[in-house]
Formats: sequence, structure tokens, C-alpha cells
Amino acid sequence: MTQRTGYPDGAPCWADLNATDFDGARRFYSGLFGWAFDEPVAEFGHYTTARLGGRSVVGMAPKMPGQQDMPTVWSVYLKTSDADATVRRIEDGGGKVLVPPMEIPGQGRMAFAFDSAGAAFGLWEPASHTGAQAFDEPGAMCWHEVNSREGTKADAFYRGLFGYEQQQMGDGEKFDYVVYNLEGKAVGGRMQMTAEWGDIPPHWMVYFRVADTDTSAARLTELGGKILHGPFDSPHGRIAVVSDPWGAIFSLVGPEPTAAA
Repeated sequence: MTQRTGYPDGAPCWADLNATDFDGARRFYSGLFGWAFDEPVAEFGHYTTARLGGRSVVGMAPKMPGQQDMPTVWSVYLKTSDADATVRRIEDGGGKVLVPPMEIPGQGRMAFAFDSAGAAFGLWEPASHTGAQAFDEPGAMCWHEVNSREGTKADAFYRGLFGYEQQQMGDGEKFDYVVYNLEGKAVGGRMQMTAEWGDIPPHWMVYFRVADTDTSAARLTELGGKILHGPFDSPHGRIAVVSDPWGAIFSLVGPEPTAAA
């Protein structure tokens, strides 16, 4: 097991869940991924950190009073070395700042915003909390992508925000997917949403690595979750798009296929 100690600016570095049923969510995700949780911190809204082998994975907090009717979602945070400057670029690029940069004592600074095409995301300027310490192993995050109804607009926004090198995958029509790279390394992507997505709003998707997608998907349904799409094979592993019992959407992805000899 290795411990990750940092992320480049623009890379997704953290995710957290606003839980409708805080106790139930901790049981569900512990049963699915084997997470252990820190003691919730009352002065931070009972925020807690999920861990694998003592290493941080994601965060979770109960919904605040008045938020129970809001959707239960996973939020993705992009790393920045300067939240104030990044917020100015968000506004210049047509996004909307929801929560301006604020101090999380001893941890870092966070902000929250909508991109120019309507997907919500967070920013994280690290201090002692440098992001997820476990990454790309079973039970940890391994990939993130923004699902957008206005893909070209979203690409321009994020390119202006962090200078991503963007690589078109597929034909750009039937399958429109763009990989976001930093210094030649893929850190995320953008999927064009089609009519098949129904009324799901634009959003950032979190992928969690699992040892076996079908086994994990079956376990998820036993715990009360739902399979929304798949499992299906991809060049990067077998994928299932799922939700927890309270409607928070995320994806499971198995190991990447071994190259043929």
C-alpha cells in the first residue's frame, strides 16, 4: 500500500458526500468498500473522513438542517494552489461561485462553484490536508469526469481554468468524450450527455476502483443500492454506474484489462 502526498493543480484530489442518512451511509459504504470512519467532528458539521488502512479516501457529512430535500450527491474537488485566483478565473470563464474561498482551520481552504455548463464542483487549496492518500486501488477513487450537456462549452471553461491539454476520444458525435491531461498525464475527462441520460443534471462523476465489478455490483444491491447501467466492459476496466440507497450516483470500475501477449 502506498500513500499519495499531493496532486497537481487541476487534478481531482478529493470527494465528499452529503448524506441523507449519515449512519446508514457509513454502514453502506463500509460494507461496499471496507472503509473505516474517523470520529465525526462536531464543529465541522460532524464531517468525517473515510479511510483504507489508515489512509484518507473521501469525506462524508450529514445534511444540514434545511438540506434534506436537496439531492444526495458526491462532490468532486479540484486541487488549486491559489483558490482566490482560481475563483476569479471561474467568474471570467462564465461560471458561478456558490461558496467563496473559506478557511478550514488547520486543513486548507475550499470553495464551491458551477462551471459554465451547470455542473457543480469544488476547489481545494491544501494545507495539512493534501487530498486523498489512497488512490487507484480497490476501495479508493481512481477516475473523475464531468458529464455535461454542453461539452464544447465545458471544455473551453476547464481549459481556461487549469490549462488542461484536451484529447478527443471516439468520433465526437455518437461517442463524444474528451480526456483532460496535465503535463501529458490523464487526470480526468468530459462526457457529452445525450437524451438517454433523461433529466439527470450535469455533474462530476466519481469512479471507485474495485477488485471485481460484478461481485461489487452484487454486493451493492444486497446493501440497498441500485445498478443504473452495466456492468459493461471498457478498455479501462469493467464499469457499472450505480447509486447508493439515497440516490447518490457513482461508478465502479474493475482492474484494467491485461494486454494480450
